Amino acid sequence: MPGSPLLDDLRAALGDDAVLTDPDLLRMHERDEADLCASGTPLVVVRPRGTADVVEVVRVAGRYGVPVVPQGARTGLAGAANAVDGAVVVSMVAMDAVLEIDAVSRIAVVQPGVVNAALSAAVAKQGLWYPPDPGSWESSTIGGNVATNAGGMCCVKYGVTTEYVLGLEVVLASGEVLRTGRRTAKGVAGYDLTRLFVGSEGTLGVITEVTVALRPAPPESLTMVAVFPTTAAAGAAVAEIAARGLSPSLLELLDRTHLRAIEAYRPMGLRTDAQALLLAAADTGTRAADDLAGLAAVCAAAGADEVYTATDAVEAAALLQARRLAHPAMEKFAAETFPGGNGGLVIDDVAVPRAALAALLDGVARIAAECDVTIGVVGHAGDGNMHPNIVVDRADPTSLERGRRAFDEIMRLGLELGGTCTGEHGVGLLKRDWLAREIGPVGMRVHQAIKTALDPAGLLNPGKVL
Repeated sequence: MPGSPLLDDLRAALGDDAVLTDPDLLRMHERDEADLCASGTPLVVVRPRGTADVVEVVRVAGRYGVPVVPQGARTGLAGAANAVDGAVVVSMVAMDAVLEIDAVSRIAVVQPGVVNAALSAAVAKQGLWYPPDPGSWESSTIGGNVATNAGGMCCVKYGVTTEYVLGLEVVLASGEVLRTGRRTAKGVAGYDLTRLFVGSEGTLGVITEVTVALRPAPPESLTMVAVFPTTAAAGAAVAEIAARGLSPSLLELLDRTHLRAIEAYRPMGLRTDAQALLLAAADTGTRAADDLAGLAAVCAAAGADEVYTATDAVEAAALLQARRLAHPAMEKFAAETFPGGNGGLVIDDVAVPRAALAALLDGVARIAAECDVTIGVVGHAGDGNMHPNIVVDRADPTSLERGRRAFDEIMRLGLELGGTCTGEHGVGLLKRDWLAREIGPVGMRVHQAIKTALDPAGLLNPGKVL
C-alpha cells in the first residue's frame, strides 16, 4: 500500500527500513504460538530502535484510529500477541540493548527486546542472576515476559517476573512517556503503577525500558528425579513437600505422555513406563545434599518407585533440558498423531493451591476420558501451576470441539479447586471468558475503567484480556 498516508507518516518518522510491508513478513507477525486462537493480517510491521520511535508510532496510529499491537518474540501461548486486521504491529526485537548492570545496587536496565537468556548471560559475568526463566527463555524477550508476567521453573522458590521488575518506561496511548517505579531497594511512593503494567499484555501501554532486580548467583544445584506409579501420587508428594516447609529451587512434573514424547523427540533414557516424574533441585550449597535427601524421603513415602540423584552437573543439565524440551516434543507428538501433520495443541495453564494438585491431576485424567482426547500434563508442581496439553486434529471439527470442551472443563475444575485460569501464560484471547468468571462483574468493571482511562480509544492491543 505505497500510497497510504499512515505508511507515509511512519516512513517519515522512522525511515523506510523500519517500516515493513512485505506480505510474507506480515504473515509471520500475525500470531504467537497459541494454537486455535483467531488472528488477523497487520497493515504494517514497524521495528522501532528507541523510545522516541515508539512515541511516533503510537501518535501516528492514533491520528488515523489504527490499532497498535506490541510484539516481542511471539513465543506466547494465549494469543496475546496476535494481530488484528489492519493493525500496526510494533515489533520490539530491534530494541535489544542491555543498557546498564549495576552490581552494587543489583539491578539491570534493559530494552524490551533483550532475550531472557542474553540478560542471564550478561549478568552472570558479574556474579549475578536474573531468576525468572520461562520455558522459552532462550528466545522470549524481557518485554514479553513482563507483559505476560511470565513464570518458569524457578518460581517455586524465587517467584515470577513481577517480583523482579522495579521500574518501567511505558509509552501511553496518548504518546506520552510514563516512568514508573524506582531503582532503590525500598520505595512506596504513590500507587504501584509498575505492577499495574506487568501482566497487562500491551493493553495499557507499550513497554520500552525495564529495570529489574538481580540476585547473587546461587551455588550449583543438586538435582533429583522421583518416578511415580500415578500422577496423583506425585501430586501428593508435592503437597507433603510444601507441608513440611521444604524449599526446592525447582520442582517440576512430567506425566507419561510427555516422557514418551520427549524420549521420541530426543532419546535420553527417560523412564517412559512411569506415570509421572518429579524433577527437583536444591541450590543451598553445603546443605543441598541434606535438603535433597529430605525431598527424596517424602517422595519415597508418597509411593515413588524410584528416586535417584544426578551424579554430576552434566547429568543434572540433561535432566533440566528434558524438561525444557516438553513443549517442542509435544508439538511433534501432536503433529504425528493425526494424518497430514494436522495435529495441534490446546495448551492450558491452570494453577491451584498445592493441596489441590492431586485432585487437579485426577480431574484432568477424568476429563481426558470423558472428552475422548489425549491430554499430557507438565508443569511447575512446586507452585501448583500445571499445563495440560490437549491434542487435537485441526482438520476435524469434532476433534476440535472435544478439545475445546476439555479445555473449558479443566478451567472450570481449576476454579472449583480454588485456583486461577492462568498461572503464567496470561489471558490473551484464549481466556477472556474465564477471566470474567474468575474475577466477577465488579472486577471486570474495575479492569475496564483502568483500560478506558489509559486507552480511551481502545487502540492498544484490542480484544485481549477484556
